[in-house]
Amino acid sequence: MNTVVNISGMTCGHCVASVTEELQELDGVENVAVELNKAGLSPTTITSKQPLSETEISEAVAEAGYVVVSNEA
Repeated sequence: MNTVVNISGMTCGHCVASVTEELQELDGVENVAVELNKAGLSPTTITSKQPLSETEISEAVAEAGYVVVSNEA
């Protein structure tokens, strides 16, 4: 199951690593693929064994210091 979220504020590889690390800690997450866009929103695809709630994704991204701007399943 893939969930795509747009994350604001990421500007470098360290940002990507921080977000990826937090998202991979969620139950059932198998892979995180971030398409870094330094000038705007970075689309991030989360592959998981089960559905993830917007809340748990947003909280994990916030833990890394960034914001989910919009969500699409």
